[in-house]
Amino acid sequence: MTSTTPPAAEPPIDFATSPERYRHWRLGFEGPIAKLELSVTDSEGLRPGYSLKLNSYDLSVDLELADAIARIRFTHPEVRVVVVTSASTKIFSAGANIYMLAQSSHPFKVNFCKFTNETRLAMEDASANGGPKFLAALNGTASGGGYELALACDEILLVDDAASAVSLPEVALLGVLPGTGGLTRVVDKRKVRRDLADVFCAMPEGLKGKRAQQWRLVDQAVPRSQFDEVVLERARALAAANPLAETAPPIELAPLAPEVTAFGRKYRHVTLSLDPERRQATLTVRAPGQGDVAWALQSFRELDDALLHLRFNHPEVAVVLLRTEGDPAAVLAADRALLATAHTHAGRETLGQLRRTLKRLDLTAKTLYAVVAPGSAFAGSLLELALAADRIYMLDDPARHATIELGPLQFGPLPMSNGLTRLQTRFLGDPGHVEVLRGRSGPLDAVAAQQAGLATFTPDAIDFDEELRLALEERAAISPDALTGLEANLRFAGPETLETKIFGRLSAWQNWIFTRPNATGEKGALTLYGKSGLRPEFDLRRT
Repeated sequence: MTSTTPPAAEPPIDFATSPERYRHWRLGFEGPIAKLELSVTDSEGLRPGYSLKLNSYDLSVDLELADAIARIRFTHPEVRVVVVTSASTKIFSAGANIYMLAQSSHPFKVNFCKFTNETRLAMEDASANGGPKFLAALNGTASGGGYELALACDEILLVDDAASAVSLPEVALLGVLPGTGGLTRVVDKRKVRRDLADVFCAMPEGLKGKRAQQWRLVDQAVPRSQFDEVVLERARALAAANPLAETAPPIELAPLAPEVTAFGRKYRHVTLSLDPERRQATLTVRAPGQGDVAWALQSFRELDDALLHLRFNHPEVAVVLLRTEGDPAAVLAADRALLATAHTHAGRETLGQLRRTLKRLDLTAKTLYAVVAPGSAFAGSLLELALAADRIYMLDDPARHATIELGPLQFGPLPMSNGLTRLQTRFLGDPGHVEVLRGRSGPLDAVAAQQAGLATFTPDAIDFDEELRLALEERAAISPDALTGLEANLRFAGPETLETKIFGRLSAWQNWIFTRPNATGEKGALTLYGKSGLRPEFDLRRT
């Protein structure tokens, strides 16, 4: 650390919450069925200046949703289906609060959309990996992000009452795109015909009842007099079709309680150190002690929290150095113990935490450089941090060996958004090399790592610090916009999936659209929304 003056910043966002602190969701349980009711408190938004009317949401609402999903998965293994509905009988959700978006900074808008996307993908991850199924019970209109939340569920029931509709009005009303995967899920997940999707996404009033069902926008439109009964029947059927593999004890998610200073956060296993003068940060993850069975879950929860703080509270950081400390053998032992329990609730959900946290790292708009030095623990699950990095710098010093070591978690359990492992993505042009690496055991020094394609640069002890310094300074001097586009394009080689479409297409386009005058200029559609008598003025050139 070279700076001695704490950085000036807006009040930081705290990402920690728990059910007793929820202001916007009601969470209840009845045997294998959990019920999540959206009941937004208008006046309890993240920041002053807007009211969360009509069950519209901001980051505070979605932070509670993300927490609820995690607690259902970990502390309620008995749950087989989650019913997502509204405490209101007229409105499910009006989506992201427009006035919040209009007054938010550009980085916040982009990171808000990214977080809400990750939360909805966590629902789909649960459904696909042995967790609960999700049933959207739309007992009122679901507009914009409200409908996008429903689209993340396995099934959607809509009340048929001549008033309630589903819609994606963003393009027509606001000059922006649906921000949480709506366009992609309509055609890729629900397989709505392209021409019908085009009509639907251009009509702000949306579709109601049977027509929404005919167009595949919902699974069933149900008269209000029968709605509660049909929802319960369908929830019971989904629960019965998703049987418990075992009776498992709950896993309590204790508060992380890091030590917080102006220059970082120190958790039990993770340290985030900030160097604002150089626009750099360092994330250090420590290996477990021998026999620390809780290390994997705890350390990756801490890493996840640190990544969120980097995104939202430190947008000025350009480069993140990824470091590890401790005994690589202890990491590999912890990995083997985790894999031995992969068929259990605890093992499955812990692997899920690792998978989702590493995806959040992949999707973080910061340059990531892994630094492999003597005393590092880049082995197994912690080697995934290096494989997620844009470059790997590894010291080549025969007197002080720096090593990396492959483990079983490199070969399947922790896929990226493209459906491939980080090794498969790294060696897309030579898939046979991944099988060669599968047969490698034991630590690899710098020479062996570079020969194996697992290190980018391996300077010797004389040049290492200087080469790294120059690389960091060079990176920090490049346009952040160009770097975000560069990194997002290069990190996801290979197949296109629903996830890569959302983050590769949606995030990139929305990022651009949010800066365009047609949306957020003085006379843009998002800026003028709700201002009586004022109509947006568009630059009519299509580019």
